[in-house]
Amino acid sequence: MISVTRLNGSPFIMNAELIKTIESTPDTMITLISGEHVVVKEAMDEVVRRAVTYCRSIRAFAS
Repeated sequence: MISVTRLNGSPFIMNAELIKTIESTPDTMITLISGEHVVVKEAMDEVVRRAVTYCRSIRAFAS
């Protein structure tokens, strides 16, 4: 799970394993595998960094 912020300033937790794509249009739009779109304040690179860090931590914990 990663923490991100909606454009209205409301923080929320997202399951990083459900992310399909991340685009910068210029706002950062995350598309989930369900087809739902979420626009967040964080830059695309930051969302990717958080998702990669989360996935690495899960894999390290599993082994």
